[in-house]
Amino acid sequence: MTANGTAAREGTEPALVRLLSPEGTRVPHDEYSIDLTPEQLRGLYRDMVLTRRFDGEAVSLQRQGEMGLWVSALGQEAAQIGSGRAARDTDYIFPSYREHGVAWCRGVDPLTLMGMFRGVNHGGWDPNTNNFHLYTIVIGPVTLHATGYAMGVAKDGADMAVLSYFGDGGSSQGDVSEALNFAAVNNAPIVFICQNNGWAISTPIEKQTRVPIYQRAAGFGFPGVRVDGNDVLAMMAVTRAALEHARGGNGPFLIEALTYRMAPHATSDDPTRYRFAEEEAEWRLKDPIARLRAYLVNEAWADDAYLAAIEAEADALAKRVRDGLRSMPDPEPTAFFDHVYAEQHPLVDEERAEFTRYLAGFEEGH
Repeated sequence: MTANGTAAREGTEPALVRLLSPEGTRVPHDEYSIDLTPEQLRGLYRDMVLTRRFDGEAVSLQRQGEMGLWVSALGQEAAQIGSGRAARDTDYIFPSYREHGVAWCRGVDPLTLMGMFRGVNHGGWDPNTNNFHLYTIVIGPVTLHATGYAMGVAKDGADMAVLSYFGDGGSSQGDVSEALNFAAVNNAPIVFICQNNGWAISTPIEKQTRVPIYQRAAGFGFPGVRVDGNDVLAMMAVTRAALEHARGGNGPFLIEALTYRMAPHATSDDPTRYRFAEEEAEWRLKDPIARLRAYLVNEAWADDAYLAAIEAEADALAKRVRDGLRSMPDPEPTAFFDHVYAEQHPLVDEERAEFTRYLAGFEEGH
């Protein structure tokens, strides 16, 4: 993607919903606004810093062979923390696989996330404990799962909404279009959040769509808004409004969070092969953490002591996940057969026995 392509992503009609400029100054908005206390703003800053730190530690651990893969959310912290903190505890969230900041908001331990990528658990948390579904690695179908759940919520008459996350790459999947249409015709109480980070692995956004993603909502008959995804305040304000819209019986809502994937698509990817350093440098100037830090400092709501304390907390978190991941015991080789079905199944028993004989062959030196 060229610099012109990046500019085209931001567009001007209509402008991004933005409440905090890249320089850290408040921007008024007629339709969306938010009034947070200094303590709440500091909480958002803490969330983003700690999320970025354990995310970065996970990348390092994967490079050291402690995980088979890691999918970084570097640069997308505001899109995730802002939207995650906008949801009520009773709202149900369906992530894809990069929503580490949303997982943090829902109380999922970073070590649990890493355990999945290490291969020692199948997700590792009970989705019903914190209304946060397991990660969905396959691109696209999570939106259909979320839509079905939202339809059930509506039939139950529950005072709640559903949040479903997907990326710009996922928007090219037929599952997403089906979900948008199904949600619309069934008036499902769901908010779709597309984190448009510019790249579907090596495919730039201009090779995926001729119009901004948020405009697709109009074709299905419900509202869509494009938000500065690096602005945690705008993301919180718009997501709150969208969730109220959904809970109020008004049907679905689509948010396109315009952000940037500062890291590789995954640790198996090399982005230097398909994008330019100038583009990355341009987006570093829009860093979500730096802009909130500038705002807090300019308003005298955060001093050097506070910032240092957050960094120290981040260091402690990094050490905890580093030590915890390295000390995770490997599961029994046959453990993945144990939870295929709720009850015993003869085919699974047969496969377990065959695999056990296969493993025994190594012990016998065959």
